[in-house]
Amino acid sequence: MNTVNDRGLTRAEKQKMPVALDVAVEVAKANGVCIRPILLRRLDTCTGTTEDVNVPCGSTREAVCPPCARRNKQLRKAQCREGWHLEAEPVTAPDPATEDQRWLIEFRADVQAKRDTAERDGMSEEVADWDAAIQAIDEEIRAAGMRGTLTGRTAPRRSRSTRRRQDAPDLPRRTMRPTTLGRAFTGSGGKVFRPSLFITLTLPSYGRIQAGRGVPVDPSSYDYARAARDALHFSKLVDRFVQNLRRVAGYDVQYFATVEPQKRLAPHLHMAIRGTLPRAEVKAIAAATYHQVWWPEADTVRFEGEHLPVWAPRPDLPEGQSYPDGQTGDYLDPATGEVLPTWHEALDRLDQDETAEPLHVIRFGDQIDVQGVLAGTPDADQCIRYLSKYLTKSLGESLDADDPARRDHAARLVEALRYEPCSPTCPNWLRYGIQPKGAKPGMTPGRCRSKAHKPEHLGYAGRRVLVSRKWSNKTLAEHKRDRRTWALEALGLADDPTATDPHRYVWKPVPAGDADTPSLALRLLRMVAERQRWRATLLALEARADGEPTRDLSVMREAA
Repeated sequence: MNTVNDRGLTRAEKQKMPVALDVAVEVAKANGVCIRPILLRRLDTCTGTTEDVNVPCGSTREAVCPPCARRNKQLRKAQCREGWHLEAEPVTAPDPATEDQRWLIEFRADVQAKRDTAERDGMSEEVADWDAAIQAIDEEIRAAGMRGTLTGRTAPRRSRSTRRRQDAPDLPRRTMRPTTLGRAFTGSGGKVFRPSLFITLTLPSYGRIQAGRGVPVDPSSYDYARAARDALHFSKLVDRFVQNLRRVAGYDVQYFATVEPQKRLAPHLHMAIRGTLPRAEVKAIAAATYHQVWWPEADTVRFEGEHLPVWAPRPDLPEGQSYPDGQTGDYLDPATGEVLPTWHEALDRLDQDETAEPLHVIRFGDQIDVQGVLAGTPDADQCIRYLSKYLTKSLGESLDADDPARRDHAARLVEALRYEPCSPTCPNWLRYGIQPKGAKPGMTPGRCRSKAHKPEHLGYAGRRVLVSRKWSNKTLAEHKRDRRTWALEALGLADDPTATDPHRYVWKPVPAGDADTPSLALRLLRMVAERQRWRATLLALEARADGEPTRDLSVMREAA
C-alpha cells in the first residue's frame, strides 16, 4: 500500500488519500460521538485536582453536529411521547412553607413597611439603605428555596383595548376546570379511552404556487412583504391560538408543537394536544384567531442610501446616573438636525391617535388539518415521528439548492425581510424615521444581526419546539437525566451524586493555545474508545439476559 511519503506518487494521487482527521470525524459520527466537543477544565474544590472534560456541543442542527442533533431529536421524541396521553395530572402541589421561610416573609414585610415610612417622610438616605436591605433579604428568600418575586412588575405596561375586531367571529367561552386532562370515553367493553389531537396550522396564501415546487407562478404578483411580516410575527399568532383554545376547551390544554417550513418557505405548525375537541370547533378557533402588531408605521421610507440618520451623544450625567430610556445619545435627521422620536415617544403618539390602525394583522390560512389520535396506536407513533422529522434542520435547509427557481424565491423573501423591522430594537426602524428601543451608535438599516433576517431562518426567530409547562412536568434536562440514569443502570454502574454537585466543582473553558490541550483528533479517538466500551458492556448485558455466554463483566465495568 502506498503512503503519503512515497516519492513515486503524484500530487493528484496524494490528494486522493483520505485525511486522517476526516476519517476520525466519520468514525465519531458512526459511534454517536460529538464531533465538536467543548473542552472544559474541571477543578475539584475538595481535592484540588483538575481534569479536562470533553462536553458535547449540544447543537440541534445536523449540518453542525449530526450526533448531537440526533440525540436531541430522540430526547424531544421521548418528551412528546411521555406527556401526550397522560391519565393522571402531572402537576404536584407546592410543598408547605417552612418556619424559616415564613419568618423571612414576615421580616421582609416589616422592612418594607419601614422603607415606605421613610419614603413618606422624605428621608432619601434611609430609603436607599432600606432598598439595599430589601435586596439582600430577597436574595435570602431565593436561597431559602422559594420561587417567584415579591416586587412584581417595576416598569409600566402598555395596554390596548381587548375588544375583538369586527371582522373576526366571536368564540364561545366555557368555565375553566382545574385540569390538564381531556375528556375520557368508556367503550362497550368497559375500556376507557382518552383520545388526543394532532393539529396542523398554516398561513394564508400570498399568490399562486406551482404544485410540487413551492415557487410562485408569477413572482411579480406574489406578496413577499406580507409573507415576511407573517413569518416575523408567527410565534405571536401561535400564542393567541393557544389562549383561544384554552378558553373554548374549558381546561388547561397542554401541547407539544414544532414549527416547520412549507415548500413555499412559509412557516407552519404541527401541534400535539392532550385531550380532544370537535374538529369543527378547532377549525372555528383557528379562523377566529388573529394577532395585531401595534407598532409605529413602517411603510414610508424616510432614510435610505447615503441619506441616513447620524448619531449625536447626549451630555454626560453624574456618575451612577443614566437616562430613563437607557440611551447615551440620539439619532438626528442629517438634513435638518431634528432628533428622531425614540421608541417610547413613537408608541405614545400611536396611543394618542384614536384612529390609528395596527401595523399588521396576521391570521391563519384556510388549510387546517385536525386528526384524532389514541395512545399506543401506530398513528400516535407516526405523529411523533412527524413532529420531530425536521428538528435537525434549520428552516432554510429545506431549500432545494439545485432548483434555480427555489433559490430565486428564497432570495426574494430574504430581500423582503432585509428592511422589515423584526423587533423594537431592530436598526431598521431608522429607515422609517424612528429610533430603535435602546438605540446605540453604529446602527444601520438593513444590517440587523437578529436571526430573523438570516437566510437559514426565513424570518422566523422563535423557538422551533414549543412545549407547555405542564406537558410532562419535566424539562428537557430532566429527560436527559432520565436517559443517563437508565444507561448507568443498564451498565451496572452506580450514579455518583458528587459528579453533578454544583458546589463541588468549578468549570472553566480551556483557553485557546493551551499547551496541555490535546488535538481534536486525539480527543475524538478517546471519546470513540469510551463509547465502544459502553456499547460492548450493553451488548454483553443483553447477551447474558438472553442466556448466551458472555465475557467477564467485571473487567468491562472497570474499563467503562
